[in-house]
Amino acid sequence: MLTWNYKIWESLRGQVDRLPHAVLIQGPAGVGKLALAEQLATRLLCEAPTTEGEACGRCDGCRWVASGNHPDLRRIEPDAHAVQRYDAQDNAPRTERGTRAAKPSLEIKIDQIRELADFLYLGSHRGRRRVAIVHPAEAMNVHAANALLKGLEEPPPGALFLLVSHRPARLLPTIRSRCVVVAVPRPPEQAALDWLVAQGKSTDAARWLAFAGGSPRAAYDYSAGEQGALTTPFLAAIARGETDSIPEASNRETLEAMAEVLQKHAIDRVTDSLAGRRIYGTEAPAGKGSASALEWTRFARSMGSARALASHPVNPRLFSAELLSMFNKLIN
Repeated sequence: MLTWNYKIWESLRGQVDRLPHAVLIQGPAGVGKLALAEQLATRLLCEAPTTEGEACGRCDGCRWVASGNHPDLRRIEPDAHAVQRYDAQDNAPRTERGTRAAKPSLEIKIDQIRELADFLYLGSHRGRRRVAIVHPAEAMNVHAANALLKGLEEPPPGALFLLVSHRPARLLPTIRSRCVVVAVPRPPEQAALDWLVAQGKSTDAARWLAFAGGSPRAAYDYSAGEQGALTTPFLAAIARGETDSIPEASNRETLEAMAEVLQKHAIDRVTDSLAGRRIYGTEAPAGKGSASALEWTRFARSMGSARALASHPVNPRLFSAELLSMFNKLIN
């Protein structure tokens, strides 16, 4: 349990036997919402909880949850998320696994929700509740969302839906209205930094925490994973004032990293101009560029749209060339 979420967990733990059929755990990305959902699922499926109301960690239920094989637990997520987890656990280079015919989907599809319905309407294997974790819930396409809504409207006995969402406003209002909401905020900065140091990420912890908008798990991913490796060259080129030399993106992942850096740098330009601080900690050469705060605001908004488009099947080279052209007009 992440320390800054302990009070939230205490509240959930005290209501574990009175929970409704649907809980929406919402908040910014990278603050431990999924870990909270998994801990709640473990407690619900534990067969010998402690007197304090915690999962014992030793029974068959706890061990099966930990190994990802509990027959009464399902995790519903986009194929792309499942591939990322597989890669993180497998550590082998992707090239060794062969080429995939298509990019893993970023959506949760209706077939996944239909399979979930088949699971929930069966009897429990262990005589306890059946739990479904949907993460991130906003990744459901419209057909999947409508299918899930039917299950929320007429929930099967003993079933519990745990929806985890970074952007709850993107969920159907009718889905949100049928869930009890658990809000998970960003932790205090010092608590987040202490956690990053405890994970062995003391180098540049503050810089990555700022770039991640104060979300410690996201900061950890930037500092330790592929996402940070993609992001760093763009941040360094902007800091040196060498944006004309940034190459075009060759794939979707690089394009998404470029669009994110450009948007956050634009927001930093606005906040630096208006409030004298850069919330994402990006840098630029002194005196570089004469664009106004309004122009940077418009550009930041356009980069928000670009980040959404970057995950779709666009031509990365052409799209990134357009983004860099727009950016260089402002910065030069």
